[in-house]
Amino acid sequence: MLTLWQKKPKLNYSKDVLDIIQYGSSIEEGKDHNDIDIAVIFKDIPLEKQLKEAQKIKKQIRKYVDVKVDVNSFSFRTLFDESNFAREGILIYGKSTITGKYFAEKLGFYPRIQIKYNLSKLEKKDKIRFNYMLSGKQGSYGLLRRINGKIISPGLIEIEPIYKEMIVKKISQFTSDFEVMELLKT
Repeated sequence: MLTLWQKKPKLNYSKDVLDIIQYGSSIEEGKDHNDIDIAVIFKDIPLEKQLKEAQKIKKQIRKYVDVKVDVNSFSFRTLFDESNFAREGILIYGKSTITGKYFAEKLGFYPRIQIKYNLSKLEKKDKIRFNYMLSGKQGSYGLLRRINGKIISPGLIEIEPIYKEMIVKKISQFTSDFEVMELLKT
């Protein structure tokens, strides 16, 4: 995970910038990445002005990372256009490099991942090991507590999007009978 959003780099940008968002594979714990994806969200200004400003921001970000930087610019309107394939990734996974929070929080939403799993085909010892992995054992913290996740009901957990890949890998060690759901909660 490349935590540019945690560093909240001091970037110079115009008043036309609403937010600078890190999203994509570089945001997820446990996921391989070879670049960093940045979305610059602008007020409704001409595209030419957006592109110039985005390039200035890209140059500044390069000083903070040692991987390729991909910058995409969006107006608030084009961000939500159905032809924008990055839209869901920005809304669910995007973290602001300005505030360090999920971009969706600016819109009144809290992005979450829910994972529904079924352990009925596992032996009892494997079910116990799975539970220890999630919840801990004899005073040691389980994975959910370390990442501020929670059990919603038996067979259903909820986590922050940045931990999806890591949790999916752990669950996959026990079962392939699970489903991942991306949510925006209010």
